[in-house]
Amino acid sequence: MSAGAKVAFQGAHGAFSYEACLALRPWNQPQGYETFAEAIGAVASGECECGLIPVENSIVGLLPDPNQLIAEHGLKIVAEAWRPMRQMLMAIPEAKLTDLKTVESHPVALGQCRGHIGEMGLVAIEAYDTAGAAELVAAARDITRAAIAPAVAAEIYELKILRADMQDSADNRTRFVVVER
Repeated sequence: MSAGAKVAFQGAHGAFSYEACLALRPWNQPQGYETFAEAIGAVASGECECGLIPVENSIVGLLPDPNQLIAEHGLKIVAEAWRPMRQMLMAIPEAKLTDLKTVESHPVALGQCRGHIGEMGLVAIEAYDTAGAAELVAAARDITRAAIAPAVAAEIYELKILRADMQDSADNRTRFVVVER
């Protein structure tokens, strides 16, 4: 692997996969894609030297889409790491917990927080990515909308964390793999 080469990940800057790239591949340049298909396709085509892809979560189990795409493209797994997933509930700075009506995030993140979302009486809305949901909530400037995303997304999109550790299990972890052609 050469320094500065691109590492593909699914999501926007501030997503868990983005954080994993910074932590596990600091010598690579993170390149985000909206879908797993696009991220894995970028590795298969040679556009990116490797990809850092989540394939399993301790709460929701195996993630079928990325696992299937990795196999379909014939990519090889060259490394793996389990990373903690701390889900934060965030909204615009003016919002309070009592204002919230909806929460947006990636379907897997919503699944990791299903119990707390239900307890709070929030309506879950699926988004393509955790950080993408944070970006949408920030742009909307609506006190009734929140996102579930990593803490770094709150910093990037200037949101306020209203509740930390929304995940239903304190031991919420995701297994990421590094894939190459």
